[in-house]
Amino acid sequence: MAMASDFYRRYYVGHKCKFGHKFLEFEFRPDGKLRYANNSNYKNDVMIRKEAYVHKSVMEELKRIIDDSEITKEDDALWPPPDRVGRQELEIVIGDEHISFTTSKIGSLIDVNQSKDPEGL
Repeated sequence: MAMASDFYRRYYVGHKCKFGHKFLEFEFRPDGKLRYANNSNYKNDVMIRKEAYVHKSVMEELKRIIDDSEITKEDDALWPPPDRVGRQELEIVIGDEHISFTTSKIGSLIDVNQSKDPEGL
């Protein structure tokens, strides 16, 4: 398994609408820093940003989950592209491997099952 310094993970989901850019983002950095951002523009609210450090065991468990899922062997070529409904992004760095996925927002399991790659998605 890769060392903590060789591990990075970022997840983003969001869309742009008449109320602005609404999104949610999580990022785990190699040093164990967890960064969170939430911009909902609900009643003109301000963006929420939080940072915390997670224990080494949390980083190891996250790496284990990603390794076991074999997500880095997938390909997003057949996944639904981002559209007016929104987009999701997943970026993973483990060791020398760097992979990024982009797809539309998924509303339900039906969306997954009706895609061209339900197994990968």
